[in-house]
Amino acid sequence: MLDEYLWIVIVGFIVAFVLACGIGANDVANSFGTSVGSKVLTLRQACILASIFETLGAILIGSRVSDTIRKGIIDVNIYNGTEGFLMAGELAALGGSGIWLCVATFFSLPVSGTHSIVGATLGFSLVAHATDGVNWVKLALIIASWFISPVMSGAVSCLLFYTINKFILNAHDPLERGLKFLPFFYGLTISINFFSVFYKGPPSKCCQVEPVGMGCV
Repeated sequence: MLDEYLWIVIVGFIVAFVLACGIGANDVANSFGTSVGSKVLTLRQACILASIFETLGAILIGSRVSDTIRKGIIDVNIYNGTEGFLMAGELAALGGSGIWLCVATFFSLPVSGTHSIVGATLGFSLVAHATDGVNWVKLALIIASWFISPVMSGAVSCLLFYTINKFILNAHDPLERGLKFLPFFYGLTISINFFSVFYKGPPSKCCQVEPVGMGCV
């Protein structure tokens, strides 16, 4: 039984690297484009930082997103008894999103890896079981987040730039004021990252976050 589907695992492993290459060339380039463009980071430094922190992000807080892609968008229960069909469909989703990201990168189009994999997963599910295999409520929430995220990030960006412009850039000595504010911004960023790891990280018995606090049991 396992040998029958081993080829899907092997091909999927290879295709996953193609998809990762597309994500690195497109999504990661989107993230570091402003830093490299403003010469805060060199391209080499951006590649090194992306390699480290993309890996850490995937390990520490990527499990919940993986679960949503794996079984949140589609109903995997309808594939009971036809697991090989589901594996082939997931392989097709990996290949389709990987090809699209590489093509978009070739034409210098900044696209989203999330949009690509969600659309590819939805596509194979519609072919396999029409509309019966789709979790429409979860899909609606995901699509809504695509519209809410730019608005929320734009609002936060405006607030941050207004604060920096008012209290740092327009100060009598912007460099000195900026150095004083730097620990605050570092601390805020690190705190948000740690909160994300502890609150949304992979569940484990050694470190479970209680709803009322950050204690580990």
